[in-house]
Amino acid sequence: MENLDKLKVFEKEFLFIKDENIRSFAQESVKLLPDYFFEMPASTTGKYHPSYALGEGGLVRHTRSAIRILVELSRNKIFKFTQEEFDLGICALLIHDGWKKGLALTSYSVANHPEFAKNILEESFEDVAFITQEQFKLITDLIWTHMGQWNLDYISKKEILPIPSTPLQEFVHLCDYLASRKCLEMNFDVSLSSQ
Repeated sequence: MENLDKLKVFEKEFLFIKDENIRSFAQESVKLLPDYFFEMPASTTGKYHPSYALGEGGLVRHTRSAIRILVELSRNKIFKFTQEEFDLGICALLIHDGWKKGLALTSYSVANHPEFAKNILEESFEDVAFITQEQFKLITDLIWTHMGQWNLDYISKKEILPIPSTPLQEFVHLCDYLASRKCLEMNFDVSLSSQ
């Protein structure tokens, strides 16, 4: 898949990122996503996500849904995050499940997929362009902790991922969690407004 095609998939979501440098970083990060990300369902078993996130392109719809939830919650003044923090959260959600099948293209999602995303970003951006080292670390930590309490290896049941430990990590996890709930269906015919 060409980079321009990857960017076009999330062109509306990029508009929610107000900081131009964070938006540029998000766009460069999306270019790194493997082609399978744009084709696979959010749940490879069909058990854990709503119907809109199943089937071809389901993972993209799940990602867009998590971002939509973040945007809607950001309009609620009970959440005291800065615009920069919301921007970093959107950036993290854009790529949080980017390597859900790992590097070996397994048939199923891999439990440590957040670690793949974190490591690939760290390897790809040795000299972080566009954003500060602190912003970069916040993004990778948001990705690494997005699974929340589901941080165990599927087989060994050993802890392999950290749980969220900051309010922003908890918030990003919440957006991802809500996007995965079967009781919440998202309408993708409605265009996202950047207002």
